[in-house]
Amino acid sequence: MIRIGITTSFEHDEQRLHHLYVQAVEQAGALPLIVPMLTSEAATQAFADLVDGLVISGGPAITDGLIGALPEDIEETPPRRASSDRWLLEACLAARKPVLGICYGMQLLNARAGGTIYADVERQCPGTMVHSAKRGGTTHAIELVPGSVLHAVLGHDRLDVNTRHIQAVADVPPPFRIAARAPDGVVEAIENEDGTVLGVQFHPERMGAAMAPLFRHLVDQARARRHTAHAA
Repeated sequence: MIRIGITTSFEHDEQRLHHLYVQAVEQAGALPLIVPMLTSEAATQAFADLVDGLVISGGPAITDGLIGALPEDIEETPPRRASSDRWLLEACLAARKPVLGICYGMQLLNARAGGTIYADVERQCPGTMVHSAKRGGTTHAIELVPGSVLHAVLGHDRLDVNTRHIQAVADVPPPFRIAARAPDGVVEAIENEDGTVLGVQFHPERMGAAMAPLFRHLVDQARARRHTAHAA
């Protein structure tokens, strides 16, 4: 069975993960493996060897590539989670295993590649709508880029998504390209050329059947990568 690792939050020395992440991966036909908060690169590499793909779950603030100062209503990612996530991401990317970054996870993908992140997109970019549920945001539309992998996976030009972020991607570096935007221009999804690495700013695990194809895509990519690796 395909094994998909799912990262967790880290609060008060406890790891936490909403069950919807687990449910979405299981319903896509894979075995969800919750990632332990590891403290060494060697252990992280050993865990990366166990999984066929990775989901980087939502979290607090990214500080790599940050533009501006963090507002009071978002906290910096705890150092232990930041290092654990970074090591695991690097190990999976080096092994060409597929990755889905969600919210914080998308920002981590972008920053790791050398991109930049708005500390508070609503306040830094005039005309930006409220994207944070904390600040009263609910849902908004996204417009998918024609010809993108995400467009092909989801099969829509426009979708309504949830709104749960204060930070946002600013500059998108290679190997990524923009796959979706909100009507106000905020980047809502990024992808690499073949769609093995995808990042979404919204939370698809909370959107049920509408986003099931996204998790199936991750599992299909993981299955194809495992087949290729075994054939070699």
